[in-house]
Amino acid sequence: MIGEIFVPKAEWQIEETCRPHWSQAGAIIFVTFRTADSIPSSALKLWNRQKQDWLSRRGYGDHPWPTLLDKLSDEDRKRFNIEFNRKREEFLDTGHGRCLLRRQELSNIVAKSLLHFDGERYRMGDFVVMPNHVHLLCAFGSETAMREQFDSWQHYTACRINRQIGARGSFWQGDPFDHLVRSPEQYDYLRRYVRDNPKRAGLQAGQYHLRRLPD
Repeated sequence: MIGEIFVPKAEWQIEETCRPHWSQAGAIIFVTFRTADSIPSSALKLWNRQKQDWLSRRGYGDHPWPTLLDKLSDEDRKRFNIEFNRKREEFLDTGHGRCLLRRQELSNIVAKSLLHFDGERYRMGDFVVMPNHVHLLCAFGSETAMREQFDSWQHYTACRINRQIGARGSFWQGDPFDHLVRSPEQYDYLRRYVRDNPKRAGLQAGQYHLRRLPD
């Protein structure tokens, strides 16, 4: 195992303005970051309406849905995350956008960047570079190191890829989704999720980059 499972009684943080949002030094996190064109604004607006309706039907009120999340019971929070995380992941696998990371020379830029400081700044676990998103398991020594590294990965790879394709502007959507791994069983599940993602999306060899640690 690349790091430690989340310890509920240890010091940890929830931050809505920093990336990743959930952090605990040394704990394993599962992170998804996606290309800027991977989900159209129409889908995001639809999900926002659905989230608002989901919370309203359960009696959490009609204030903007992000302000209501702190009020959720543990069970409702779990159901909410399962419902809307599933929508996002399934949509990503439909291959919306230019899917530039299907090109091996571009996915290699991302993969090499993720491994560049492995064992120095962080401990990298399994990851997969899909045509329009990346999933990874990783552990960091501090919250600050984690936030800085994600900014560094996104900035460096965006610059390299834009230079390669002769483009300018945002390559990544700026706010990754992150989740603390809370049990060995969840860690094993997420490793399988990363491994099987290309198959679920119907990709062929050479259309993705998979890194898997030995079992």
